[in-house]
Amino acid sequence: MRILLVSQMYPGPEDPDLGVFVAQLEHALRERGHEIELAVLDRRRGGKTRYFELRRRVRAAGPHDVVWAHFLVPSGLIASKADGPLVVTAHGRDVRNIGAVPGVASLTRRVVERASSVIAVSEYLRRELEDKLPAACGKTEVVDSGVDLERFGDAVPAAELESPAFVHVGSLTERKNVVRLADAFARLGRGSLTFIGDGPLRGQLEGRAGVRVVGRVPHDEVPGWLRAADVVCAPALVEPFGQAVLEAMACGRTVVATRVGGPPEFVPPEAGVLVDPLDGDELVRALETASTLPSPNEAARAAAAEHDVRRQAEKVEAILERAVGGRRA
Repeated sequence: MRILLVSQMYPGPEDPDLGVFVAQLEHALRERGHEIELAVLDRRRGGKTRYFELRRRVRAAGPHDVVWAHFLVPSGLIASKADGPLVVTAHGRDVRNIGAVPGVASLTRRVVERASSVIAVSEYLRRELEDKLPAACGKTEVVDSGVDLERFGDAVPAAELESPAFVHVGSLTERKNVVRLADAFARLGRGSLTFIGDGPLRGQLEGRAGVRVVGRVPHDEVPGWLRAADVVCAPALVEPFGQAVLEAMACGRTVVATRVGGPPEFVPPEAGVLVDPLDGDELVRALETASTLPSPNEAARAAAAEHDVRRQAEKVEAILERAVGGRRA
């Protein structure tokens, strides 16, 4: 197939961590023999004017069999103007924006009605989308972005941390629930807690006993920090899928993850502990329980293998081929 991939997030020289989950599926599809033309934005800077550039790239694209867009709005909306069948993947914020941001609901409805198929990265997200937009019912399938087992399986630990070593990778924001995590760790009273990432709540984490805030690290160093952990913590208030959780499991690490969103769909009991993110007592117990599980945790690695990016690419390929077949019919 000749595929036009449209995305508002894609890794670039300035932002190598931007939309890595898009690029890894693209590479896996190329390995399967498909031709893929990119119409993408590979940097964060530029504000909303960047989307005019994305629109120009879509208009300038060569002939293709199918258009595959990531994010319903704006990428999906821009991609909907291209000729040919449209498949669009919803990742989370694009669904949350429906009803929360004025005008997004009607724009998203147009994208969904235009699309041959919609892909949601979790069953949780599919239900949310269909509840908000009934037009998505019957045309939404669940395929997560997967994980590159080779990339995360061979990483060398980035540091030696005091055990039990708890690590959080992600932005230091309210949604990621980092302050409640740090409070729970203080109550546990042993080990170390390391935050990889930055954000507005950094000041509320620094200076605590046993807590280290590393800040942002180069994208290639993330697997090493995951491998340095005994337990990777991701008790976010909501996680539409949970890419960092899956990546930690691919490193053979036990996880503590939110039960609100996608993690319950792929974290078995032997791989980690799911928590109510608002229950501080439960979070303390989860840290204690997780610290008793094996490190490395082969059950976590095996569970992640079910979501290998090459398997997910095969599923996406089938959806794209059905869209192409529908046009030919």
